[in-house]
Amino acid sequence: MRRASVLLIDDDEDLRRVTEHNLRRMGLEVAVAPAGEAGLTLFKGGDFDLVITDIQMPGMGGMEVIRQVKRQVPDCPVLVITAYGSVEGAVEAVRLGAADYLEKPFSREVLQVRVERCLEVRRLTRENIRLKQERDARFGFEGIVGRSGPMMEALDAARRVAASDATVLLLGESGTGKELVARAIHGAGPRKGGPFVTINCSAIPAELLESELFGHEKGAFTGAIRAHVGKFEQAEGGSVFLDEIGDMRGDLQAKLLRVLQEREIERVGGKRPVSIDCRVIAATNRDLRKAVGEKAFREDLYYRISVVPILLPPLRQRPEDIPFLAGHFLRKYAPDRQARFDAGAMDRLTAYAWPGNVRELENAVERALIFSEGDVITEKALPPEVRGEASRRLGGLDIRLPEEGLRLEEVEQGLIAAALERFGGNQTKAAAYLGITRPTLIYRMEKYGLKS
Repeated sequence: MRRASVLLIDDDEDLRRVTEHNLRRMGLEVAVAPAGEAGLTLFKGGDFDLVITDIQMPGMGGMEVIRQVKRQVPDCPVLVITAYGSVEGAVEAVRLGAADYLEKPFSREVLQVRVERCLEVRRLTRENIRLKQERDARFGFEGIVGRSGPMMEALDAARRVAASDATVLLLGESGTGKELVARAIHGAGPRKGGPFVTINCSAIPAELLESELFGHEKGAFTGAIRAHVGKFEQAEGGSVFLDEIGDMRGDLQAKLLRVLQEREIERVGGKRPVSIDCRVIAATNRDLRKAVGEKAFREDLYYRISVVPILLPPLRQRPEDIPFLAGHFLRKYAPDRQARFDAGAMDRLTAYAWPGNVRELENAVERALIFSEGDVITEKALPPEVRGEASRRLGGLDIRLPEEGLRLEEVEQGLIAAALERFGGNQTKAAAYLGITRPTLIYRMEKYGLKS
């Protein structure tokens, strides 16, 4: 394990020698310099965890040493040595960025306490930087696994829009990673220093959603014993992620539209508007265009939230990403193992249709690690639905072929019924969709006993 290193700068030879001895007794690596200029030369060529410098020295004094150290390595702590009674100089040094000061004469015990405190601050600072980098990597675009054309196209659009402050609408089936992309957009945008606040519009009862979004005042309704700050106010300076916005109630859609237009909210029970400053990223697994046509979603709100719509493809449309995703989840859940899928298991993974998308694949990999007997994972460790059926692309369709076989007539009957349902019983549109004539469709409807 690397020992902490300290640079000691002092023109007093006796004090420098004693201090160096005490620092080494603490188990530290120590480099010494008799003047400020010589100390900065050593600093530029080394990797120091702490600088200890006297304030009063010939030539370059301790104040300039602090300025130069902080300019080069802002998070490196500086501990200054000051003469007895010269507190003013110590205060000025702290104002310039010094972490603490030692007042001459000082004992070995005082030196140890101050040095350990500074080194702990240094350790925590570096740990915070490391955790932030890990968080950015996890929730940034670097943490999104995908090399297929459809996914790269979606991520390219997300990267482009991230630099702006535009409202984004993420579209896609459940489990395709919409929240992960939303976090990446926030983290790569101008508001990355602000909060990222999420709310699932379908998971909260409709009568409570308004309060969660906009907040409420004390006494606004039964049970409102104190004021509550809503998600939009919590996201001030950052981004608010409205997941499953397609399930929002009609009256709340109208209020949300006003928020987006006026950039202000009104708390439940409030008497004055509250200005807000946050970016809105929305997501849904519904077809909002269809919902607009059916009057189930406001058209004006749709155009307001879909300034930049981005479609995230389902996993079945990017099977080439499955090996990379599976490997990613193996490393996530078994970082200390050399686990891998054998050829048979990987064939099953890439052949399966994954109706639950990436989320289902992640669960399957975690399960496989639990049930595998070694680091080589076989088909036996996969979930029954993955190993018991294969998905095949037939004529551009995903057709699941069960192990026990199937009857062609049942498939044809099911396709006709699905087409009729899709077009509300309109035989002309259903026939065109299936690539057959209307009389042929009617004949087969009669054959299978189907009614419009």
